[in-house]
Amino acid sequence: MSNIIKLIIVIFGFNTVFSQSSAEQEITPPYNIKAVSFYQRDSVAIPFFRLGDRFELQFDDLFGNEADYYYTITQYSYDWKATNLAKVEYLQGMDNQRIITYENSFNTLQLYSHYVQSFPNRFNTITKSGNYMIKVFNDDKEIVFSRKFILYEDIVAIPAIVRKSRDIQTIQEKQNIDFTINLGETTYQNPKQNVKVTIFQNGRFDTAKNNIAPQYTIGNELVYRYNEETQFWAGNEFWNYENSTIRATSNSVLKFTAGDIYNTHLYANQERKNKIYTYYPDINGRFLVYNRGAENSSIQADYTWVYFTLDAATTFTNNNIYVGGMFNNYAKTDEYKMEYNKESGYYEKAILIKQGFVNFEYTLTDKNGKVDSKNAIDGNFYQTENQYNIIVYYRGNNDRYDRVIGHGTTSSTIIKN
Repeated sequence: MSNIIKLIIVIFGFNTVFSQSSAEQEITPPYNIKAVSFYQRDSVAIPFFRLGDRFELQFDDLFGNEADYYYTITQYSYDWKATNLAKVEYLQGMDNQRIITYENSFNTLQLYSHYVQSFPNRFNTITKSGNYMIKVFNDDKEIVFSRKFILYEDIVAIPAIVRKSRDIQTIQEKQNIDFTINLGETTYQNPKQNVKVTIFQNGRFDTAKNNIAPQYTIGNELVYRYNEETQFWAGNEFWNYENSTIRATSNSVLKFTAGDIYNTHLYANQERKNKIYTYYPDINGRFLVYNRGAENSSIQADYTWVYFTLDAATTFTNNNIYVGGMFNNYAKTDEYKMEYNKESGYYEKAILIKQGFVNFEYTLTDKNGKVDSKNAIDGNFYQTENQYNIIVYYRGNNDRYDRVIGHGTTSSTIIKN
């Protein structure tokens, strides 16, 4: 076989593998890495940021030994597959930098080191919008965890409203997102094919609706008025608890006990699937690190064992139940998986979580880890207040990456029929 034929086979094989590459998945951190979150303006943030705006990645290492961690930044296509761009085309500066900002905990029973990495910074700046992933490595160049984030440009307007489902079977349980994309005076090549949309409910990547094409166009507007493609199970308001002070209980905390570290025992939560909807405010899955008596909660908030108890009328023999929220990025690992206690008849789990105010839910999955929203433990009620984020991608016929040209938001606080 000639060298030319061999080269053609290699190139063809490479292109085939590249085109069929699977979507990149986030890597869940190990036991010692906690409170991994993006921050903006000193608050935990859903990881959608305007290109050029400042944001941070923060996390704790419970080993507390001031270990060295490094990070890389990688761009992806709208469907989270490898991009065609070289790093120098979207990253100004050097990649694989050490995280140099960290402090050790102060006056806490649980020792930890708190790390902060700001973006943009003096070592590198991301120059293009798009899907990105930050990967954090240890000294041995082993990946510790990774997190997705999205950088967008404000080029197109995205007016949106939330409606009840148009399907009589799910009208009481689902919410439908109606929206348009106003392209303005800019000319876009074949927008019905080249514009892609992803919709997120409460910032969750694991339940997002991807690759939604416009239903039709009116002038310079792309219109999305689907019956099913843009529907979400409405869920219920998040559970919450607050343990910002260990000296006093609350309406969600039964008691505190002491050991090597503190223990936070919550009241049992009852399955709400077959109950009526009751509104109470939540923060859509977010959390707040807070020690009421501290000057700097980032390093003075302690960790406690939080004991979750679920009183479920249903016995889930073919499903798994996980405690989830932004505090653990809705991770579905054994660390957050509830166990059935035959003696008490409850599902129980103890999880190590940093002090503060925490929204959480009980996530039902099948044996393969796929979220079963239809049979949600806390039910689905169209009245539930949810936040929706709409990300708009565009790739022209000659472009080599998916540019994020718009970011829209809406809430079901006011829901239309």
